[in-house]
Amino acid sequence: MSAVLIRHNVKILGRGEQPMLFAHGYGCDQNMWRFITPAFEDRYKIILFDHIGHGQSDAAAFDRAKYGSLNGYADDVLAICQELDLKDVIFVGHSVSAMIGVLAAIREPERFDRLVLIGPSPRYINDGDYVGGFKQEDIEGLLDFLDSNHLGWSSTMAPVIMGNPDRPQLGEELTNSFCRTDPEIAKHFARVTFLSDNRADLPMVGTKALILQCSQDVIAPEAVGRYMHQNLTGSEFVLMKATGHCPNLSAPEETIAAMEAFLRDPAPIKTAA
Repeated sequence: MSAVLIRHNVKILGRGEQPMLFAHGYGCDQNMWRFITPAFEDRYKIILFDHIGHGQSDAAAFDRAKYGSLNGYADDVLAICQELDLKDVIFVGHSVSAMIGVLAAIREPERFDRLVLIGPSPRYINDGDYVGGFKQEDIEGLLDFLDSNHLGWSSTMAPVIMGNPDRPQLGEELTNSFCRTDPEIAKHFARVTFLSDNRADLPMVGTKALILQCSQDVIAPEAVGRYMHQNLTGSEFVLMKATGHCPNLSAPEETIAAMEAFLRDPAPIKTAA
């Protein structure tokens, strides 16, 4: 196995030909897709990986300069695609990885067939008429809390992010995942994530995209999903019954059904610019 695949703990499953590449969100790892991937293994080639500093990735590969923006993470996605010679990729990205996939698709559009964006946000901070869901001072407070107490932040925020308080085991799983993430990398990635602004990138996307928007999502409220839909040409928008920010764990059946419906629609014919 190559250095790139070892570095990201890449796993390949499935019996199909077309690749479906799954990218997990902040503080998570590829295990977060375990309820989703079985539905697609018969028809697709499933590729799972861990972002640097998450899961079983090589944390020693972390570089503060490279990962000073989401473009560094998009570079990793493209490196995996290049290493495996992937084409016509269906990219499935959760949370911040949705935007990482957007950036990768802008850079190498010929590699991507479709984007499935689960709980995406191009900017988390409110800005004029734009509603991101957070005030600047709210984000600064969250980041200061994380900087001073990684474990405390994780145990406080993970259940809020997950939602579904009637199923506390979900919040516990996310808490444990956050706590396992390398603390210094987690702090850096959080700052890069929550201070990012990729709104100007959206009009450059030419790949057919599905936006899966959860109800009562404190991280990416409905207004953010609808903004994404309005600014991604030809995108589809689904407002899910699922609540919280992690429907891949809390509502896998609904997530799979929305993905299946999207994948059944014929892709547009791509023309040269």
